[in-house]
Amino acid sequence: MRHRQEQLGETIAHEVSDLIRTRMQDPRIGFASVTGVELSADLRHAKVFVSVMGTPEEQQATMQALHHGTGFLRRELAHRLSIRYTPELIFRLDESLERGSHVLDLLKAVDQAETPASVTDAAHPASVTEQ
Repeated sequence: MRHRQEQLGETIAHEVSDLIRTRMQDPRIGFASVTGVELSADLRHAKVFVSVMGTPEEQQATMQALHHGTGFLRRELAHRLSIRYTPELIFRLDESLERGSHVLDLLKAVDQAETPASVTDAAHPASVTEQ
């Protein structure tokens, strides 16, 4: 059953992504990409995780547009999938890419702060031990 959930989740992610890109006409939808789908055990509910590039205001506007278009997306999904029940779509903002980018920036800053001292010590090891 778990394999079916994962497989159906991937299919839903692909189809919803395609629908958002090609069929949604709402100008509030910015650069959004579906990053994943979690299905409930009974396959009746699907949490659709969406990453939105832009300011917090643009992200909020995109999420509002997706919530507003949930009925349309679910109906279109029903036409594309051959399953008994089309799951209820619940959109969630996926901030993991943004957090990951922030962590990478922090690591780069720490690395840059440590690099000059490390390079100096490594280039002149005798000066430290000869004193």
